[in-house]
Amino acid sequence: METTAATANPRKLFVGPRVRRMREQLGWNQGLLAQRLGLSLSYVSQIETNQRPVTAGVLLRLAEVFGGDVSQFSEEQDKRLLAELDGALQDRTLSPGKAMNVSATQLSRMVEHAPELVESFLTLYQRHQRLKEEHEHTVARFYGELGSEQVRASSVPLPHEEVRDHFNRRNNHIETLDHLAEELAQSLHLRPGQRVEALRGALLQRCGVAVEWLDAGSDPSLLLRRYEPQRRCLRLSAHLSDAQQAFQIATQYALLAAADAIAAEVEDSGISDESTQALARQGLAHYFAGAVLLPYGEFLSAARECRYDIEWLQQRFHVSFETVCHRLSTLQRPGARGVPFYFVRVDQAGNISKRQSATAFHFARHGGACPLWHVHEAFAQPGRILTQIAEMPDGSRFFGIACTIERGGGGYRAQRKLFAIGLGCDLTHARELVYASGLDLGPSSQAALIGPGCRVCPRENCVQRAFPPAGKAMVPNVDSESLVSYRFS
Repeated sequence: METTAATANPRKLFVGPRVRRMREQLGWNQGLLAQRLGLSLSYVSQIETNQRPVTAGVLLRLAEVFGGDVSQFSEEQDKRLLAELDGALQDRTLSPGKAMNVSATQLSRMVEHAPELVESFLTLYQRHQRLKEEHEHTVARFYGELGSEQVRASSVPLPHEEVRDHFNRRNNHIETLDHLAEELAQSLHLRPGQRVEALRGALLQRCGVAVEWLDAGSDPSLLLRRYEPQRRCLRLSAHLSDAQQAFQIATQYALLAAADAIAAEVEDSGISDESTQALARQGLAHYFAGAVLLPYGEFLSAARECRYDIEWLQQRFHVSFETVCHRLSTLQRPGARGVPFYFVRVDQAGNISKRQSATAFHFARHGGACPLWHVHEAFAQPGRILTQIAEMPDGSRFFGIACTIERGGGGYRAQRKLFAIGLGCDLTHARELVYASGLDLGPSSQAALIGPGCRVCPRENCVQRAFPPAGKAMVPNVDSESLVSYRFS
C-alpha cells in the first residue's frame, strides 16, 4: 500500500489557490467543477478558499478531473518556489539603496496565487546572476587572472542547467519512460548480475544493432560507449561490470526504440536549443536505463522492505551506491510513491555536478553549497556513511546521509573520479530510513544550521561564512574582531 504524502505527513493539505487557478484556466465555474467532482458547491467553495483541507479521495478526484496526477497539488513544488524566491529577494543588487522587506505571508501568497509569475521572475533572476558572474569573469580575464581562458557571455541558461531544471519540474520522475523501462525489464526477465546478454539480444532483435567490445588497447577509464550508426554497431568497454554494460546497452536501446517517447518529452520541456535538446535526450535515455536496471515496482518494494538501506540494495540489485541513490530520488509514481528524496553529487572543490529533488530542499545555484553541510565532511572519512539533521534558515528540517564514491580506475595510472553523494528527505520521513534508527528526531533535536549557500544565506553569525550575501552592505568595525568574518546590514 502506498505511503502517500497525505498519510505519511500529519499536516493538513490545503490546495485552494491551485484548484481555483486550474479551474479558471479551463473557464469553468465552481458549479461545473462541483458537478464533475461529485461534491456540493459549498464544499468546493470551502476548498478554494482554504477553509477546508482535501482528503486523499478528493485529491485523487481532483487529479482525475483536471488530468495529470496528484503531484500537481503537492506542497513540495510551492516550498521550492518559496525558498528560491526568498533567496532571490535577499539579493539587494536587485533594488540598490533599499531593502526588499517582503514578509513570509506575502511571499506565500505570491507563490500560491501567481506561481507562473514567480517562476518567470526566478528565471529572469537566474539569467541576471549568470550574466553578472560572466561579466566578473570577463573583467578578471582582461586583467590576467584567468589567463587565456575563454568566457562565453550568454543570456540563456547553460544547457546542463536547463535540462536539470526540467527534471526538477517533473519531480525527477518521467512517467512514460519509467513504465516503458519496467515493461522491458519484465519482458526480458532481467536478473541482477545477468542482464547483459538479454539486453544485447533485445538491442539486436528490436533495433538491428549488434554489440561489440572495444579493443583491449583502448583506455578503459575514458571511453564507455560508442555507437556507429553506419555499421549498426554499439561498441562497449569490456572492462565495465555487468551493470555498467547493461546501463550502456539500455541507454542505446532507449535512444532507438524509445525515440518517440523521448522526443515527446523534449518537446514538452520547451527546450529549443539543439545542443540542449541533445543533452536532454541523453539525460532521458540515462533515466530509462536506470529504470531498466531497477524496475520501479520491484525496486520500491525492496527499498521499503529494507528501510532504504542503500548497501543492502546495492547487493540485491548488483549496482553502485550512486545508482541506488539516484534511483531512490525518482520514486514518485502516482499511486506508488516512495520517500521523496533530494540527491546531490559533489566533488572535492564543492562543485555540484548532479542535483535533483522531490523535496523542498534548496540547492545553491551560485557561489557553492553550504560548507556546514555534511556532504563536504564525507571526503575526510571516505567510504563511511555520515548522517545529519540539518535546518535551513526558514526552519525546515531535513535528514540526510553522505558518503564518498570513486569512479574510473582499472589500472595504477588510470584516471579516477572522486565524489561525495548526498541523499536526504524531510525530517517527517526520516523514521522510514534505517539510518535514523535510535536518533532523536523530535522538534527539540539538535540540528546543524545550514543554508542554501553563502551568497544568499541570511544567517548573520555563521563562523564558516566565506563571503557576505550578494548586495548586502558590509558593516566594518576596526575596533573589534570575532570568529564571524563578515558583518552586514
